[in-house]
Amino acid sequence: MFQVTKEINFCYGHRLRDYPKKCKHLHGHNGLVEITLVSEKLDYRGMVVDFEDIKDGVQTWIMAELDHKLLLRKDDPLIPVLKDMNEAFYIMDDNPTAENIAKLIYEYTKSTGLPVVSVKLWETPTSFAVYTDRE
Repeated sequence: MFQVTKEINFCYGHRLRDYPKKCKHLHGHNGLVEITLVSEKLDYRGMVVDFEDIKDGVQTWIMAELDHKLLLRKDDPLIPVLKDMNEAFYIMDDNPTAENIAKLIYEYTKSTGLPVVSVKLWETPTSFAVYTDRE
C-alpha cells in the first residue's frame, strides 16, 4: 500500500457553543491540516496522487472557504451580526471543534475523488484531532 500526506497551513477563528470552558469565547488558531491518501498501486507517473492535484483542489478550497474566517455553528447568534458587518465566516452544522473541522475537510477531499483515508487537524502544536472512515 502506498501513502502520501499533504500538509496545509491555514488560520481560523471559532468559538464553541454550549461549552463551559474558555473556548466558548471567540479565539483563533494557526491550524495545520495533514491529508493522507492511499493507493494499492501507483499511477502512470509513479504517484498515488500528484501533490499539485491536492493543492489545486483541497488547498484552494481551504484557502477560499476556511482561511482567515470565523467557523461558527449554524445557530450561533453572531451570524446575523457578521452578515450585517459584511464579515467573512463559514457556517457548520455542528460545533467547530477540531474533530468536526477534520471531518469537514475529509468529506470535502473525498468529494473531489481523491483517495483520502484520514485528515489530521493540528489545532495547536500539541493538540490534534483525526477523522477517518476506516475501522
